[in-house]
Amino acid sequence: MDTSTTKIKVAIIGGSGYGGSELLRILLFHPGVEIVFVTANEHAGRPVGDVHRNLLELTELCFSSMPTSVSEFDGIDAVFIALPHGHALEIAPRLPSGVKVIDLSGDFRINDVEAFREYYGLVHAGDIQKEFVYGLTETSRPVISNARRIANPGCFATATILALAPLASAGLLSGSRIVVDAKTGSSGSGAKPAANTHHPQRSNSFYAYKPFLHQHVPEIEQHLSSLGGFNGMTFMTHSMPVTRGIFASCYVQLPYEIEIDLPELYRSAYEHSFFVRIVEGSPDINWVKNTNFCDIAVHGRGRDFVVFSAIDNLVKGASGQAVQNLNLMFGLDETTGLRLTGSNP
Repeated sequence: MDTSTTKIKVAIIGGSGYGGSELLRILLFHPGVEIVFVTANEHAGRPVGDVHRNLLELTELCFSSMPTSVSEFDGIDAVFIALPHGHALEIAPRLPSGVKVIDLSGDFRINDVEAFREYYGLVHAGDIQKEFVYGLTETSRPVISNARRIANPGCFATATILALAPLASAGLLSGSRIVVDAKTGSSGSGAKPAANTHHPQRSNSFYAYKPFLHQHVPEIEQHLSSLGGFNGMTFMTHSMPVTRGIFASCYVQLPYEIEIDLPELYRSAYEHSFFVRIVEGSPDINWVKNTNFCDIAVHGRGRDFVVFSAIDNLVKGASGQAVQNLNLMFGLDETTGLRLTGSNP
């Protein structure tokens, strides 16, 4: 699409949560996009800037109710669905076939019917699942570029897969023991407070949650298996007393010792990936907050490797990656509208 004269017309379904807020923050300043409408049933009729005060006086958009007719999507090129798990299963099949779809929930990420039921407690989508491409940009550019429907990866999945993908592609995960220790900020639990997720309960605390049952596990295992030999992992998530950010420590013990230039392996793997930065020592979530970057550091000795990765869970782990995928789907440079800087300090 030539956006020098024609902008991509998009709709955002579910704009009142953190994911929707970040989509608005990014897309309002995307040179190739026009937001036609954004829905939030509970805020229908209210200006976007009244609900998301960080966007006050930056847009005249108002929230609308969910369209009840397919005709309301006439002229729309792409739809972002930024709703809790389960809603896209009902919405996506009703959207016009010519509209491209990017779903930010987990509804279409997992191919295995039983795994989807076990981890999400939902009935699998059936045939429509086959239309969705898993949208981890850095590993799947060719299929994303030609896709009509994208299942945007989960935040933990993004941090973990990007950390381990070069090892998987090099055949170094086959037969290896893998332990992932991942930590997230409170915004990952969404805008509505609940027991153990509300920030006042988390701000001075630290604890593990969902041992062996986190819903991102099957998508991580599914995608790493598609990249190379992989026989599972131990995956543990923790609540971190910050608002934004994911920090993943991925420990890999090979079945044998090898001599390899790990930083070079990673630099080569991500040579053409603007948003993956290979850093020395350790990443820091302060370096990636409010940006679409994933910072990675890798270290090894003998059979033992450790890979650290850090992302902003709401940007690279959700809305930023969704926009990165939109760019690919419409033939734009994938960094368009996403050269966002963090702050220092």
